[in-house]
Amino acid sequence: MIRNFRDLTRYEMEQVDRENTIVLIPLGALEQHGSQAPLGTDDIIAEAMVAEIRRQLELEDPDFPMMLFPVIPLGLSTEHKHFCGTVTLRPETYYNLLYDTAVSLSRHGFKKLAFLICHGGNAPVVQVLSRELRSELGISPFFLSSGAFGHPDVQATVSEGNIWDFHGGEMETSMVMAVDESLVKLELSEPGIPTAFINNTALKTGGACSIGWVSEDWKTVDGKPIGIGGDPRGATAEKGRIIIETSAKVLISGLKEIRDWKV
Repeated sequence: MIRNFRDLTRYEMEQVDRENTIVLIPLGALEQHGSQAPLGTDDIIAEAMVAEIRRQLELEDPDFPMMLFPVIPLGLSTEHKHFCGTVTLRPETYYNLLYDTAVSLSRHGFKKLAFLICHGGNAPVVQVLSRELRSELGISPFFLSSGAFGHPDVQATVSEGNIWDFHGGEMETSMVMAVDESLVKLELSEPGIPTAFINNTALKTGGACSIGWVSEDWKTVDGKPIGIGGDPRGATAEKGRIIIETSAKVLISGLKEIRDWKV
């Protein structure tokens, strides 16, 4: 049975098979997503992803053993800190927040944690944390990436010619619109391109030589720092629904593997 962690009483929690139940912990952020999308984009997407995962899983397996933890609304957003509205924790603060959360869950017998990363900047901390928790506590802390942005069905939603779609772009803006179109000010949209990297092929992320990107690397065609990638102007609620549904489907296959993982 899938339940909200915060809704249970202490007595009800004591009855949970904590050794085999997955605790899904969505990790959001509060940071700029351009002029058109809300600061809470990643939190909004996190909530939508969890709801869609639950909907799809309950249709397939109503007894799926999972607790849904509240979205952790702040994260590591160093790359956006110079853009108005961004709130970021320091790496050590964020690590300790997640570490203490995991220790508390472990203390009460939970063995399987699944960190749902809904902001890419959180990923490096979670990856280090996962290994440390396995080593120190003997639990199984998994991490999953929200948003199947490379999936063919998701890529098919991106407007033709929108080759740089990334943070705060068409896909993320569409996902917010699928939840609440009133939160998006599409008329304020401006496309962003990775000016700092276009002519530096050796420094592209993932190459043999790389560097951590910051929002100032992404500029408008006239050179103004915009902090988003791609062109959000093609975003629609329908595209967002496709992305959310497809991403949930991909994540569910991972959650099933976590369910079957033997501690």
